[in-house]
Amino acid sequence: MSWSVIFYVWSGATCLLFLGVLGVLIHDVILWKRMPPGPQPLPFIGNKLDVPAKYPWVQFQEWSRKYGPIYTLWFGRRPTVIISDPNVAVDLLEKRSHKYSSRPRFVAMGEIFWDMSSILVQPYGKDWSVRRKALHSVLTQKALQHYKPVQEAEATRLCHQLLEHPEDLDNLLNRFTASIVFTIAYGHRIDSMQSPIIRQRMKIMHWNAAINVPGRYLVESFPILKHVPDALAPWKREIKSWGMEEQQANAQLLDYVREDIENAKKPGAPPLPNSLAKQLLENRAADPSAFALLRERDFASLPASVFGAGADTTASTLSSAILAIITNQEVLAAAHAELDAVIGQDRLPSYTDEPSLPYIRAICKEALRWRPVAVLGGTPHASTEADTYNGYYIPKGTNILGNSWAINLNEQYYPNPDHFNPLRFLDVDDPASLGYLPKEYLAATPLERGKPHPSKLGHSSFGWGRRICPGADLASNNLYIAMARVLWCFDIRPTKGYVYDTYDYTDGFNIRPNGYKCDITIRSERHRQVLEKDYQEAKDYLVTNFPLFKEHEIVV
Repeated sequence: MSWSVIFYVWSGATCLLFLGVLGVLIHDVILWKRMPPGPQPLPFIGNKLDVPAKYPWVQFQEWSRKYGPIYTLWFGRRPTVIISDPNVAVDLLEKRSHKYSSRPRFVAMGEIFWDMSSILVQPYGKDWSVRRKALHSVLTQKALQHYKPVQEAEATRLCHQLLEHPEDLDNLLNRFTASIVFTIAYGHRIDSMQSPIIRQRMKIMHWNAAINVPGRYLVESFPILKHVPDALAPWKREIKSWGMEEQQANAQLLDYVREDIENAKKPGAPPLPNSLAKQLLENRAADPSAFALLRERDFASLPASVFGAGADTTASTLSSAILAIITNQEVLAAAHAELDAVIGQDRLPSYTDEPSLPYIRAICKEALRWRPVAVLGGTPHASTEADTYNGYYIPKGTNILGNSWAINLNEQYYPNPDHFNPLRFLDVDDPASLGYLPKEYLAATPLERGKPHPSKLGHSSFGWGRRICPGADLASNNLYIAMARVLWCFDIRPTKGYVYDTYDYTDGFNIRPNGYKCDITIRSERHRQVLEKDYQEAKDYLVTNFPLFKEHEIVV
């Protein structure tokens, strides 16, 4: 072959490559112009260099002030639409939920680690619907009533542990939420965060976090690498081995519940308290066709998903709420005033008191708003078809994030949004009408209510539309009973000389305060006596009805 032929072939190939790249670039530039505005992306790289590695939600909030309530970021050539206004979120994620309820493709986490067993990564469709319906069936308002005695008993146990070890606040909050979640999910309590089952779950959560590190696995950018044989892909073997270990752990927990059900059938055996796993097993036995699409691995992941979604998030919200009270002592005084007026000193507050404790309810809602745990709105939604919104084009396959930080701190809806102010959520027009809230507090504290939020909760910390957290009511119940009983029992004061930073939070997909100090003391000798008495009853109830797991069988 002559050099001239080689030259022409090389020139032609180079020209075709150039034209191809130019065509892709022109296509992308046109798409950039049609979609909601945002920071200028670089060709093929997008905005990857613009997004800070730490606390990206703060930058996202700044961009919302510049580009408006809906804007676009590009990660490579894939667009992500960021929503920073609750009404825009309702328009897209709820009113058009048939278009915006899917998930992006998660190759490493969803397809290799979970083998698509988890509802978290399921795209919108029949498989997702079966899982969602199964979870809803055991998280109805009627079902939640069965779990309230457990939640009350665990809240009492939390208070008693704080009485004995007030310096161990963070660890005790973690144990409280972990034990509630496991007791409700499987009918077995947790006594220590060092128990084998908790260490096993924490190891699994560590794997999840490791797999989710952006850019760690090339397969997310080039999904075809998923098909490389395991023998040639050590990274793939590692992810699979982690996934198989989680699968075995989930199956083992379900087997414990099967064993509990069989033991309860023996003559003279006490009745088995309800649990999510027990109810799911009974529902499947009664109507196998409703669960026909679920493999055993899929089924076992349903109760297991409650721990990942509900334990750490509720503990984080409680930690934020207590930090807010430490740094806003007038809120503590108002809470004590309500509890003293409505409950008195002779008993602990209960769920039946909730309608009569509007200020405690407002504290819980404000805590969820003030520092949302799923700070970027949780797992992204994805569009399943092209759409147009306010003149902007949103192509099929676009990722959608409801930026909880920007939404919950949006000045239009929450004036002075950094101020922790439960009066925003007090469901009375005139707080003074309650009669017991301190007059000085009401005189010094404006309501700080802005435009009405479209959600009936007044906030959107549990997500949107068909992807809203199925355990939202369960989490709200946990938060209420913990806050009501802790505030009834204790004075929670700032530690003298300690400097508090209400922005000192962890980084990541879910955030919580970094460790802080505080002084927790029982309010009076009468409060101590009531707590000690109730603790013995709560302890007896939990030990009698909810045994520990067979911890010697748990592989850590």
